[in-house]
Amino acid sequence: MIAGILSSAIFITTLYIIFSEKLNRTIASLIGAVVMVCLGLIFGFYSEEKALQSIDFNTLGLLIGMMIIVSILEPTGFFQFLAIYVGKRSNGKPILLLVLLGTTTTIVSMFLDNVTTVILIAPVSILLCEILGLNPQPYLMAEAILSDTGGVATLIGDPPNILVGSAAKLTFIDFLTHSLPIVVIVWLVALFMLRFFFHNELSEKPQNLDALEELNPLSALKDRKTVRKVIIILGIALIIFLLEEILHIRPSLVALTASAIVLVWVRPPLQETLKRIQWDILIFFTSLFVLIGGLQSAGVMQAVATLISHVQNIPPILLGIILLWGVAILSAFVDNVPVTIALIPIIQELENAGIHIEPLWWALVFGAGFGGNGTILGSTANIVVASLSEKTNVPITPKVWNKKGLPIMVGTCFVASILYLFAFTLFKW
Repeated sequence: MIAGILSSAIFITTLYIIFSEKLNRTIASLIGAVVMVCLGLIFGFYSEEKALQSIDFNTLGLLIGMMIIVSILEPTGFFQFLAIYVGKRSNGKPILLLVLLGTTTTIVSMFLDNVTTVILIAPVSILLCEILGLNPQPYLMAEAILSDTGGVATLIGDPPNILVGSAAKLTFIDFLTHSLPIVVIVWLVALFMLRFFFHNELSEKPQNLDALEELNPLSALKDRKTVRKVIIILGIALIIFLLEEILHIRPSLVALTASAIVLVWVRPPLQETLKRIQWDILIFFTSLFVLIGGLQSAGVMQAVATLISHVQNIPPILLGIILLWGVAILSAFVDNVPVTIALIPIIQELENAGIHIEPLWWALVFGAGFGGNGTILGSTANIVVASLSEKTNVPITPKVWNKKGLPIMVGTCFVASILYLFAFTLFKW
């Protein structure tokens, strides 16, 4: 009883500090993890060994491998090349520019970190808007919202996907067959809603088309040789991801092997490459794993699962819908990573209670992925584009985002719920 109360208090306090922004989230989660282990040792419900066992090294390995690849690709100018190229292809037409920039960011975010993608593409988008005399708000919001939405489609497209995939033993193919079809439809709905909400901004007449024509995408590429090498290795890695069930290889091994080959082949400045890796995110993930491990050892997760199992009369499909919307609402206001990490062991415990959990995994994926579009705080990509917009004459404020992003979140979750019901029947979950 005492163990459950103590571990819950530590976890809730840590989340409060993180979400109230009283302390950096990485530092807060690390302190919380240390306190959890220390009190666990004192009261006998947790230990260093159990803390180590609670860490999902498959998730961390996959994240590290993909981060290394992105950090090597980042200084080559590849992302800027893509933004300028699609900008020229749009011929300055606002709606076409929105579609092309949103689509490019989405496709890249399906295979690489969407935060890095947005950080590198958004500034070029602002430049294109300045040249054409267009309001950058719709383009920046489209890049964040569509990249968040598109990232749900693949195993490596979004951190919650990686977490769920590792816990539920879902493969790259599983995401392509179960998630991608739903994401394509939801993505189109999000794009249509963006077009509707930004009707006035997208009706503006572009200026300085001659200046747009003078831009040369190839001039943005600083290292074409490295780009070719990284894309080749990424292509091979994706093929192996598709064959992981046949080859019996964990995604983390594929990502780490690919990153090692890129490091050997490209030979980038190692210290500079390592500086660009988001170590704070890796520490944040590790600390959350340790915190959740403490809750499990204290019996909190089992108690929550037992409580939920008392509602066994609720059909699994309805339980999935409730989970999808619950996670979506939480993810709109808090980071979806701790929400996902906290719910994974509860879903696993539900299986022990006799509840069929396969549809619940997909409900968690969709809720965490689509819910982040609701507010600026819903995802890191949202925060990035909002921060970059402050350098323009029309910054994206929380009020602006809530007015357009929140309805998009509700609309996409509603469509996702309908598709989820259809998929439930199709896949015989």
